[in-house]
Amino acid sequence: MRRILLTSVFALLTVPALAEDTALILGTDRYEVLGRLPGAAGVTGAAGALTALGYTVVSLPNGRADTMAEALAGFMTSAPGTGRTIVALSGRFATDGVRTWYLTAEAPVPGLLTLGPQAVSVDSLLAVLARAPGRAILLLGVDTGEDAVFDDWLTEGIGVLDIPQGVTVLRGDPSDLADFMTDELPVAGADLAQLVADNGSLTVQGFLPPGVVFMPAAVTEAPVIDVPVVIETGAEDALWEGAVALDTVEAYRNYLRRFPTGRFADDAETAIAAIIAEPNRPDRLIEDALVLTRDQRRNIQRNLSLLDFNPRGIDGIFGPGTRSAITNWQQDNGFAQSSYLTNEQINRIEAQAARRAAQLEADAERQRQEQARLDRAFWDETGASGDEAGYRAYLARFPDGLFAEDAADQLALIEADKRREAEAEDRAAWDQTRATDTEPSYRAYLRAFPDGVFMEEAQARIAALTQENSDAGANDAAAAAEQALSLNALAARLVEVRLDQLGLNPGEVDGRFDAATRRAIRRYQRERDLPVSGYLEEQTLVRLLADALPQ
Repeated sequence: MRRILLTSVFALLTVPALAEDTALILGTDRYEVLGRLPGAAGVTGAAGALTALGYTVVSLPNGRADTMAEALAGFMTSAPGTGRTIVALSGRFATDGVRTWYLTAEAPVPGLLTLGPQAVSVDSLLAVLARAPGRAILLLGVDTGEDAVFDDWLTEGIGVLDIPQGVTVLRGDPSDLADFMTDELPVAGADLAQLVADNGSLTVQGFLPPGVVFMPAAVTEAPVIDVPVVIETGAEDALWEGAVALDTVEAYRNYLRRFPTGRFADDAETAIAAIIAEPNRPDRLIEDALVLTRDQRRNIQRNLSLLDFNPRGIDGIFGPGTRSAITNWQQDNGFAQSSYLTNEQINRIEAQAARRAAQLEADAERQRQEQARLDRAFWDETGASGDEAGYRAYLARFPDGLFAEDAADQLALIEADKRREAEAEDRAAWDQTRATDTEPSYRAYLRAFPDGVFMEEAQARIAALTQENSDAGANDAAAAAEQALSLNALAARLVEVRLDQLGLNPGEVDGRFDAATRRAIRRYQRERDLPVSGYLEEQTLVRLLADALPQ
């Protein structure tokens, strides 16, 4: 079975309890909220060298409130006395100008009255060091480039320290301090003042006379027998697997509490940072648990669009547009604006959309009936008389009206009669003009035959072509909007089926949009106060499918 050596908070407490020399080393570089501080945890690398010199060492990287409290308790068990005492703190600090606190890894943005267990009093540690005058050092690793203002009373950094007599305070950049503690400070019998002077990167306060030999002579160690020290890794693996399964800040903190330098410590810190950085994460997890299909997401987008919350596309993908639409809907309906949906909210959106669809269809039916009444009244005054002028007047006013096909059929019969009656030259000219079917050709016909049999047809066709040309840009844009919908043949047939069910006569239901289909679409758009183009766009398509919702 594979086993490895693990390090815990007190794994270095292997020196006999009566040892006089003690050290507390706390380094934090992975703050959950306050930002990373590279190199700050490097001071804990000095623990081994200090242990070799006979120190009882309590060392903790990236400690949180609970493990920090345990470390401090362990230190206090052996610290008060006459032996050499070292305290090293590297990380982020808060100060009110006079008092200073060292912040734990999970510390929130601190407030003067809410520091709580996530802050360790530097002044209190100085009081402990004061019990070993001339034999006490406080080392502070501080990010001098940070000057955050936490509130009206607290800022980042170290305040004016009230250094007890006989206590040495060394301060420097976290990386420089780590190098000094690891490579220079643990030199047996060295002159501390000379070490600091040679280093050049640290500032000194308090007691540091020349010639002070702080470190003891090297400890003679017994021969080391190379016997593997093994610890079962199963407990760590099980705790980590549980943390990943729960995927919460507290679960990962619990792993780090047990295994602060474990194999998955970096992964745990990264996971904590990601969770804290993600807004509304619990709401996202609730929506994720619904396992919505692509079609269900399309339906939600369609319903939001029907309720005038534009998702910017009905594609089954919840992008920024959909999240914005959900947020706006939540705001209007008294829900927390998380941009993620619960099952209750989805049901409410669906119910609101069904009610809205029914309202819109009722409005459309009233408008359709009024339009039909006007249509019939106009037909009675024009087309019902059975003459060419009446038919043309009707089609000019109602090109897609109830009697449009009848009027067009009657005009075709009238034109056929005229063709039979027309002189051969007039008829030949007209046939050629109709084959060309352009505005210039009709004008040429009228110039050649100003009183020709087909004069009215030519004038009507010129008016129609002129209108078509003026609408060309809008038609192109409408056609492009329909193309962007990427309707397949099945969807196109569904559109035709809906138009046919609504009595709009789209022609043969074959998935191909011909002139009859375009006319039916225009009728649908006109009855529902939608932009009339004869082409589908998102709003028209949403309404068509909404009409199919069960009432």
